[in-house]
Amino acid sequence: MTSRRLVPLAAAAAAVGALAAAAAGGAVAAPARTVAPAPTLLAALENQYVQVVKRVAPAVVQIETADGLGSGIVYDGKGHIVTNAHVVGTATTFTVTFANGRRYTGKLVGSFPANDLAVISIPVKPAPAVFADSARLQVGAITLAVGNPLGLSSSVTDGIVSALGRTGQEGNGISLPNLIQTSAAINPGNSGGALVDIQGRVIGIPTLGASNPEYGGTPASGIGFAIPSNDVRRIADQLIKFGKVVSSGRAYLGIRIATITTGGVIVTSLETGGPAAKAGVAVNEVIAAVAGKPTPTVDDLSAVLAGLKPGQAAKVELVTPEGAKRTVSVTLGQLPGS
Repeated sequence: MTSRRLVPLAAAAAAVGALAAAAAGGAVAAPARTVAPAPTLLAALENQYVQVVKRVAPAVVQIETADGLGSGIVYDGKGHIVTNAHVVGTATTFTVTFANGRRYTGKLVGSFPANDLAVISIPVKPAPAVFADSARLQVGAITLAVGNPLGLSSSVTDGIVSALGRTGQEGNGISLPNLIQTSAAINPGNSGGALVDIQGRVIGIPTLGASNPEYGGTPASGIGFAIPSNDVRRIADQLIKFGKVVSSGRAYLGIRIATITTGGVIVTSLETGGPAAKAGVAVNEVIAAVAGKPTPTVDDLSAVLAGLKPGQAAKVELVTPEGAKRTVSVTLGQLPGS
């Protein structure tokens, strides 16, 4: 039986073109040379994803408390693990499980809820993750989130850096500044895990996913937030060294407040000698705006302060109990670390 050889489509097309040219009296050109697409850029990118996961997963742990599960990252070669403050909650001991199934008892080193960060320690010294300089991040960069969502060990999602410098609201009056927005899915249990770049370096710690208030607070797909790695290192280093944060870098008014139904934040008490007291703010006055931004709720005030710095002078618009409006300039203090 005579064997038949299949002619590639591109080569066949070139041959037909050459014959047509010859029939028209033109010169016959040499057939175009085809180049095999091996190995493709897509295959190289896929392999890079695989290598990143292999590199990062061993440094991402599951943290279990009596109240639930979360994730954490091996921070250094001394047995320290960094995670979210809301993962540790009020617990002081934890069950820490690695991707290989090994389990250890962890102990709390320190927690700083204002930045939703905490450090725990374990009695072994596994290899740490590598942390990148988050100041060099660019929108559009590829990201992978590695964690334990819903208790699924070493689960990975991917996306990009969607935006930088976001302020996130945790729903408990705490606003988190300078967050990374990512399209990598952030699900319950991802908190405290690793958001990494295409080189496998930690660029942030996933902390919350967005919700849509128009639909009863249901999760908003493709919008998650992470604490930048530079902020993680700044806070974690202090917790490890001092057991608390001694330099928070967060703006502070030195007041206790509550939201009122008519809109605004009422001052219920003042810290003696604090920034607001020094500026002449009085108890029972309502803060209507700070630095030109309206503050109708406690959460709004928290978000405004999250975008300001200690030592900065901010105009505070007040309404007195008698209904008079006035403005004072407050030199912002630094939020205490403990």
